[in-house]
Amino acid sequence: MADDPLLVHARELWVELAGTPVEFCPSGGAKVVVAPRSRLSPPSWTGLVRIAHAAIVTAPSVLAAGMVDDAAREMSHEELFDVARLRAVLPVLDVLGPASLFYLGRDGFLPAYEGTGVEQLPIGDGDLAALLALVGEEEAGESGLEDISSPAFCLRRGDEVVAAAGYRSWLRSVAHLSVLVAPHCRGRRLARAVASVAVAHALDAGLLPQWRARPYPSQRVAVALGFQELGTQLSVRLGDAPSTGAGKHGVSAFSAKAMSLENSEPEVLKQHDNSAGQHGGSCQLRCDRTTAV
Repeated sequence: MADDPLLVHARELWVELAGTPVEFCPSGGAKVVVAPRSRLSPPSWTGLVRIAHAAIVTAPSVLAAGMVDDAAREMSHEELFDVARLRAVLPVLDVLGPASLFYLGRDGFLPAYEGTGVEQLPIGDGDLAALLALVGEEEAGESGLEDISSPAFCLRRGDEVVAAAGYRSWLRSVAHLSVLVAPHCRGRRLARAVASVAVAHALDAGLLPQWRARPYPSQRVAVALGFQELGTQLSVRLGDAPSTGAGKHGVSAFSAKAMSLENSEPEVLKQHDNSAGQHGGSCQLRCDRTTAV
């Protein structure tokens, strides 16, 4: 599986988004690095991404990295993405995710033939805007449709746009899918129809489709189109004090280094913190980009 082109491509994407040299360990486990400019999570948060049996973790400071590294030494890669388990050993203040990461190659694509009648609309189209307004600001934001760089692929019922899909071009030629269906039209395979056309468009452009989902209905649509679940993404905002459940086996080398840097080399931390202001648009979870299907 290590040589699977989808796996290799997915890992290359997240390594580049990490914003600092890091790699997924071939033997598994988690690699923790300090990366205040990481795009795995919102600024000042800790981002965790697992692809297959290996994970990378980007922390905004040496202190946060040390805490997570301590925890990761005592946890399996499954436990590392278990929010309840993390809360037991880390000072978790807030969480986004976890969400499953799905990828699709051309050979695995299972197009939905219900796609007849799908039309292309520019993202600023008024009828598409009406769909976004219908679901409300929070759900529209979660869908990610306002951020797509592709056309919007839509289905109508009468004059009303009731389903739309598209994608945003990411690094490493990845197409990040977004799907939204009007509340009164869900459960009718409309998400599959519009997403199928968006996926075909991405594949024809030479891009790797990526589907990020938490709810089972969204995951089911991805699987129906041939996507493979390869990993998980999670973002956490940590406090400063380690949980009382952490560090049962003593202070790790990473933590010892963290404390040394905190106490004797504040200029190092200052350099890291200043770079956070140059943070670009992150690829963090809002909640889920394909939730409303």
